[in-house]
Amino acid sequence: MLAAGAVAGAGTAVADENNQQPGGATATLDGLKVYSSAVIRGEGGNKKISAGLFEMKVDGGGVLKTYCIDIKNPTQDKARYQEVSWAESSLHSNGDAGKILWILKNSYPQVDDFAALAKAVETKTGQKVQLDAKTAAAGTQVAIWRFSDKVNVEAVDKNAEALADYLQESAQNLDEPKASLTLDPPAVSGKAGEKLGPITVHTNAQSATVVPSAEAEAGGVKIVDKDGNVVTSAKEGDQVFFDVPKGAADGSASLTLEANTEVSVGRAFTGIGVNAKSQTQILAGSSGSSVTATATANWATKGAIPAVTAEKNCAKGGVDVTATNQGDEPFSFSLAGKEYEIPAGGSETVTVPVQEDQEYNITITGPNGFKETFTGVLDCETQTTTTGGSGGGEEESPKPSTEPSPATVGGDTGTTGDTDGNLAETGSSSTTPIIAGVALALVVLGGAAVFFLRKKKPATAGSND
Repeated sequence: MLAAGAVAGAGTAVADENNQQPGGATATLDGLKVYSSAVIRGEGGNKKISAGLFEMKVDGGGVLKTYCIDIKNPTQDKARYQEVSWAESSLHSNGDAGKILWILKNSYPQVDDFAALAKAVETKTGQKVQLDAKTAAAGTQVAIWRFSDKVNVEAVDKNAEALADYLQESAQNLDEPKASLTLDPPAVSGKAGEKLGPITVHTNAQSATVVPSAEAEAGGVKIVDKDGNVVTSAKEGDQVFFDVPKGAADGSASLTLEANTEVSVGRAFTGIGVNAKSQTQILAGSSGSSVTATATANWATKGAIPAVTAEKNCAKGGVDVTATNQGDEPFSFSLAGKEYEIPAGGSETVTVPVQEDQEYNITITGPNGFKETFTGVLDCETQTTTTGGSGGGEEESPKPSTEPSPATVGGDTGTTGDTDGNLAETGSSSTTPIIAGVALALVVLGGAAVFFLRKKKPATAGSND
């Protein structure tokens, strides 16, 4: 994820992962809502799984509908997600990413006229089909998996399978959709008495509200446009600046942009927080949703004045840490065991290698106690080997009663459902949901609730759906 630094040359600060957001929507997984069955065929055997449409609840209000683009990676219960670009997800090197977007725009739920969708299938393939929400969701998901994960997967229902074939054959590459809200760059620096920036707004909303931090207001720092006029709102392409009073004490401040918009279909969502390794999703539909983005500024009267950001670089398998120096002296810093120096007015980007699916903790340090830390999980690849029963022939573990239980092919006939609260993803960890639940209870309910939850231990979750 993109992370904005907020540190002046003299002083110490540590970036909290909760503040390392590139902007856009953040949401909590609310389960698989509309689905049917599919079969992954592989050398190890065949595996029946659930295929369909998820829902997420947006922080601040709103609902997102998503499909999976990471079939063999586990999905965690109530996982937290962040909107990201394709470059920061498993789509970064996928030449068929644009075809997935075509499928999303030309199938359910964007097209919810099932008769019209069935007619399109018949016109293209000559097959007469009957579709409803469950078969349309399953067929759409199957077609997406064929491009996102390159797997041999088929829908169990013949109508859903016909839809999947139609979508796969018809798909065309489309351009990546715009972000709901981001700021570029998310961190700036400079001398007191100057306008620090520019920070360019990128959004699909008609307008976003500009909110200075309490530190900015207390220090007399204003958020202005290029002409020095105070701004309270901004739109796509606008540039904003921190106007720091002359003589202001060395310090830092931030601004936040807030908007309500429909997140663009095709935006990727990756996990954040304790369940960061939850499978990657792609947006199929959005209600009006709350989106935010934050930028920071550091200023001083003299010396090095750094600003530091970090962004996942999936193409290089690491995290790009960028340090800029708008002071009048060089900025020396240590990063990943090496020493660097940036001249006054200079900038340097260092790619720190990070292992896939592993938590990283990257710290940059400099003189006068300067310290900035970036944490997260690099989630750039789909799983290359079958894990947890999602795609091989291994025996599946029992599932909790709140989850549909996919069966090995040759078992049941593929029960479907859309009961609220079910979590029937292509994968679920056998231990992570329990660990996450206990951690949440420690924070919210305290020791008594933790004791109760341990006394009432659920059945062991299966390793995958």
